[in-house]
Amino acid sequence: MAAAARRGTWRTHGISVEGYRHRREGLPCQDAWHEASAGPANARVTVLAVADGAGSRPYSDQGSKLAVRLATAYYTDRVAAAPPLGDRRGNLAESARAVHRLLADTFHEVRDEFLDRTRGDGSGRPDDYATTLTVVVLAPDWLGTVGVGDGFVILRAGSEDGKPQFHLLPQPAPASEYSNETVFLTSPEAPDWIHTACVRDADVDGVFLSTDGLAQAALSSAGNPRQEPNASFATAVFRSLDNPGPDPEEDNAALANLLRSDRLTALNADDKTLLRAVRR
Repeated sequence: MAAAARRGTWRTHGISVEGYRHRREGLPCQDAWHEASAGPANARVTVLAVADGAGSRPYSDQGSKLAVRLATAYYTDRVAAAPPLGDRRGNLAESARAVHRLLADTFHEVRDEFLDRTRGDGSGRPDDYATTLTVVVLAPDWLGTVGVGDGFVILRAGSEDGKPQFHLLPQPAPASEYSNETVFLTSPEAPDWIHTACVRDADVDGVFLSTDGLAQAALSSAGNPRQEPNASFATAVFRSLDNPGPDPEEDNAALANLLRSDRLTALNADDKTLLRAVRR
């Protein structure tokens, strides 16, 4: 956590599109997104969530939709009711620990209700609804992320030589050595794999989160041992939200066409979700 964050409202936009395999087979998109806001105008809390249903599970498309709606409901309620970070007693490290606890504790509540609801569907098998979940909380004076699975979050903050700088927030360690294995909200080991991060930076003016269908396009190792944001892709992602056109439907269609393009499909044929927010 760094310098105090500047206050302001956020313009948001989300989209999910079915991947090539699902289009070919006539199957529904198993990704989902949702956003919600709560609190007074001068202390608004905005919560963003994306989820990627497990392709091998029969109701994963329903599971991803349920997960993002539960997450936005719980986090807007819990964070809006929490004291502002600046009102906490003690030093900044203690405040950061309090935020991490809030993020993790609320995630456990989300997971518990998800399991309760999916057990009550008649089958008693929450694993039939398996999904990843990635959440971003935009509070008035901090930004937090929490999740399980292989979603990712990129921030736009500051500039260098006139170019915006993009930052990939820390991700959970891989669940195994195999890249196609991940942890789901319903996994028994999920509580051990919850990952939280907290940022307090006045320069943050954009954020986007995504499921793993866009990982190859949005992230690049660039010869480094760790992944980094692909600046050209991130710039394009934010451009239409920074300067929206006169017709929102046209902007939405253009973004959907990009996500379904042959170029991105060649990188990854899975469903793709993109949820963005920029300061107004």
